[in-house]
Amino acid sequence: MNTEMDPEQLAAKVRNSAVGSLARREHSYYELREKLLHKFNDAKCVDAALEWVSELGYLDDARFAGMFVRSSVSKGRGPERITRELQQKGVAAHIVEDALAECDVNWLTLAEEVLRRKFPVPAQEYKDKAKQMRYLQYRGFTMSQIYELV
Repeated sequence: MNTEMDPEQLAAKVRNSAVGSLARREHSYYELREKLLHKFNDAKCVDAALEWVSELGYLDDARFAGMFVRSSVSKGRGPERITRELQQKGVAAHIVEDALAECDVNWLTLAEEVLRRKFPVPAQEYKDKAKQMRYLQYRGFTMSQIYELV
């Protein structure tokens, strides 16, 4: 990065980078902040740019969480895995809960679809049941959902 850049040029560059990143895909506030800090290493400038894109409505954790939940459900992920991944992306717990509540999904039906795609034949032996249970747990379904299915 050019160290001779004046503060206004740097601010414009950080804003452009933020908008460019958000044009490619949605980001959480935390995720975009980390990305910009890694690229520009100027917290004050990055925070100003994030405030600017937030005011414009380009950066919204609630919208990001909603899109992430819908995308994850279509990939067959359960509520625990979705929650964990959103928390890793810095989304607040109440936003995660709201996004999961807004998503109209029957988790048990989804778990059954995921299970039948991977294991078309129901397990008969304990060893096979344990394998299926581990798979569903990895996919992020709750133990109560798993016990009900297997």
